[in-house]
Amino acid sequence: MQTSADHTTVMIRADELSKRYGHTQAVRRLGFAVNSGQICALLGPNGAGKTSTMRMLLGLSTPDTGSAMILGRPIGLGADVLGRVGVLIDGPAFVPHLTGTGNLKLLWSATRRAWPPPALDDALDLAGLGAAIDRKVKGYSTGMKQRLMLAQALMRAPDVLILDEPANGLDPAEVRTLREHLGALARQGAAVLVSSHQLAEVQQLATHIVVMNLGRLVTAGPLPALLGDNDTYRIQVEDPQRATAVLHRMPGIATVTAHDGEVIVAAPGTPSRDLVHALVTAGIGVTSVHQASRSLEEVFLTMTEGDDEHASH
Repeated sequence: MQTSADHTTVMIRADELSKRYGHTQAVRRLGFAVNSGQICALLGPNGAGKTSTMRMLLGLSTPDTGSAMILGRPIGLGADVLGRVGVLIDGPAFVPHLTGTGNLKLLWSATRRAWPPPALDDALDLAGLGAAIDRKVKGYSTGMKQRLMLAQALMRAPDVLILDEPANGLDPAEVRTLREHLGALARQGAAVLVSSHQLAEVQQLATHIVVMNLGRLVTAGPLPALLGDNDTYRIQVEDPQRATAVLHRMPGIATVTAHDGEVIVAAPGTPSRDLVHALVTAGIGVTSVHQASRSLEEVFLTMTEGDDEHASH
């Protein structure tokens, strides 16, 4: 099993992944890792390459370059290690004339293991379908199908979860229940990779994020470091573009973005006076400095602003 420098187990690794569909470069040399106990949100505008990335991580699509590993083992279609992965991708897909239970049994049969799965009861509790679990799926609402899909992902007691928009069709109470369940699994050592457009929910759920745009990695790391957590500063300056270049060259700077006459700097452990000194030394006038933590939505829009019209899946 691979481990990071702090000896935390690396559960999911993407290394230089690239994927082209015709003339469209969906993913470009993408690399990131998700460790045991982390809930990592994979974020990006529509067409950023998130679903293509998840499909490569699961062996559903073969990368043009690079590699994917789960639990330290290389991934390909049908790889044995995928039996330890809970998956929700491409939306609910069930046999309409079978019951909810019948569909779960059919999906479980692919594992060639005896029914029932090890975490079936907990998965059904989360799904909250009650007696509907024994009704034909053709009568299910979109939300019921989504909850059944979550049950199939969770019933195998996975070590790794890869979930594409898992909260689609769920009401606020169901979203909260899902968040609590995923948090509990992470505390038990599972690794969770989740793609979502619900940024307020992601901010409550995730411990780490990976932001993509136009198939490329924009940033990756712990969510608190990205949002600021007392180490983020808004600095009003005379020349935001030049200030961005100056601050980028400083050690200890996590992110720098220019926006509306100011630079927003995430600088863990760096005093604001050092930032101001570097700017003034470079001949850039500083009007004011404010400490501020940002919302995930603000961070996300700042990082991806202006590129949406060029994106493609």
